[in-house]
Amino acid sequence: MQEKNERYKKEYRTKYKQDENKKAVQKSRCPYAKKCGGCQFIDMPYEKQLEKKQKELKALLGKFARVSPIIGMEDPLHYRHKVHAVMGYEKGEPIAGVYQEKSHRLVRVDQCLIENEKADAIIQSIRGLLKSFKIKTYDEDSDRGLLRHIMVRVSHTTGEIMVILVLRSPILPSKNNFAKALLKLHPEITTIVLNVNDKKTTMVLGQRDIVLYGPGFIYDSLCGVRFHLSPQSFYQVNPVQTEILYREALKLAKLTKKDKVIDAYCGIGTIGLIASRQAGSVLGIELNREAVKDARENAKHNQCKNIEFACADAGEYMVEMAQEGEKADVVIMDPPRSGSNEAFLSSVCRLAPNRIVYISCGPQSLARDLDYLTANGYRTERIQPVDLFPMTVHCEVIVLLSK
Repeated sequence: MQEKNERYKKEYRTKYKQDENKKAVQKSRCPYAKKCGGCQFIDMPYEKQLEKKQKELKALLGKFARVSPIIGMEDPLHYRHKVHAVMGYEKGEPIAGVYQEKSHRLVRVDQCLIENEKADAIIQSIRGLLKSFKIKTYDEDSDRGLLRHIMVRVSHTTGEIMVILVLRSPILPSKNNFAKALLKLHPEITTIVLNVNDKKTTMVLGQRDIVLYGPGFIYDSLCGVRFHLSPQSFYQVNPVQTEILYREALKLAKLTKKDKVIDAYCGIGTIGLIASRQAGSVLGIELNREAVKDARENAKHNQCKNIEFACADAGEYMVEMAQEGEKADVVIMDPPRSGSNEAFLSSVCRLAPNRIVYISCGPQSLARDLDYLTANGYRTERIQPVDLFPMTVHCEVIVLLSK
């Protein structure tokens, strides 16, 4: 009987240990999950994540048209090629991390499962150099300290790396020695830029860039088109899925050499330049002057001669086009997560393109905008989701509408 009890105890201890190990594995997949809150699905199998997103999109958008199966990633980890770290202090030590979701509490993060591993390593190396160079991190409450943020961009196709140090002042002590020390640790870095943000603001980047090392920009490619990326450039964080997103969007657009295309919210010209290879002509419209400058540089670099860029409010510009009797065959729009406003959508309807390709990163605002467009002369033809943000609740959706 005693032997039997001992055997049961041993089996129980083994099973208990296995169960505890399973729990530990579940808990340790991301040690910051509960504190950070950025990856809401981090402990959910990826197939289940896709199923959940598909179900939610169907419930939200199914009244407009059939929602095609979502296109997921083959490898849904370490996909973010632009990594941003907020700087601060914890127990007297400099830390790099993120703000907790829906709060302004800084959570220290040394490694992230969805961020580029090389970028994470560079951020930790910078953090490690701060003490020896007597560089203080910024404190929001007292408005003191120097280093506010670190941003690292890693080119998916060229491997070039840009490091952006966001400072409260344009003066970085021993800046050349600091750059040398960082390059010794990471010789793969191709450029280092100091960005000056001296305002008490939640905005990450300021307007002034000072090149400390290298050319001050990097190159990346999407769908065979090369892009010049400066510190201020907006560029999708997941290049693998962005290429799929743009290919799917242009497949739905069915462009021909007779088509005149408007790329609204064009940014640095990413989708417009890719579309220019299939279209007769493309007009990119963007309010941000620096983005337009980059877009023109990208067009020149890629020898795209059938594309032009206008620095203007897209809605107002299209109203003027309609008043002057100008037409467009296709409008491609990729607004922010908040979607478009009624003034912009009204301008699209006045211009009356045959097809609208709406790329959305906010399904809720997309549903609202589709209500307007379908009530004003357009029919939803296709809805194609693409998962650009695995482990999170977010998703991109392409919608084709025809007049």
